[in-house]
Amino acid sequence: MMQMLEVAELNSGTPQFRIKESLNADAPTYFFFGQPEMEDDLTGIETHGGSGKQIRTSDNVATLSSGDLVFSLISGKATLVRNSHSGYLFTQNYVRLAPAPQVDAGYLVYMLNEDAGIKRQLQTTSQGSVTLKFTIRQLSDLLFPIPPPIERQRVIGELYFNQLRLAALKKRVAAAEATLLIEKLKEANKS
Repeated sequence: MMQMLEVAELNSGTPQFRIKESLNADAPTYFFFGQPEMEDDLTGIETHGGSGKQIRTSDNVATLSSGDLVFSLISGKATLVRNSHSGYLFTQNYVRLAPAPQVDAGYLVYMLNEDAGIKRQLQTTSQGSVTLKFTIRQLSDLLFPIPPPIERQRVIGELYFNQLRLAALKKRVAAAEATLLIEKLKEANKS
């Protein structure tokens, strides 16, 4: 087994309460990275249209880059940031993980989201009875099985993201078919 700190370096986001909003028109504007962006990045499908919360600030804030691995302390899920969310500000509810050279980022996302042993470790130490909130300490204390060779990790990570995208597309098609059928039934009912 390997400790998380051997697998990846952890960096917490900017505490939201410390960010001072600026009225200066020259101050940069940042969109907040949240659960909708996280879901879009997991499936590779933009579903929320970028109508997220934003802030104008001159503060030095933590931002994401395309390809960054992010873990949500709220949902306990991980994803890789897509180009469309590059430059987004991430708060203390998220942790950026920089995988060690021998660990593929896509594989690490797969392990964090799907490995039964890791899920068990997270759930046995989670805070709260109804609303789970994970901590950076829990994340750093995780134990990982020794990963397979990097080539196999890359294949597993790629297949994992492809499967999530395919499942999301199938769900979208099923919803569209249901909407179409309901409209046809409404038309038939009018006759």
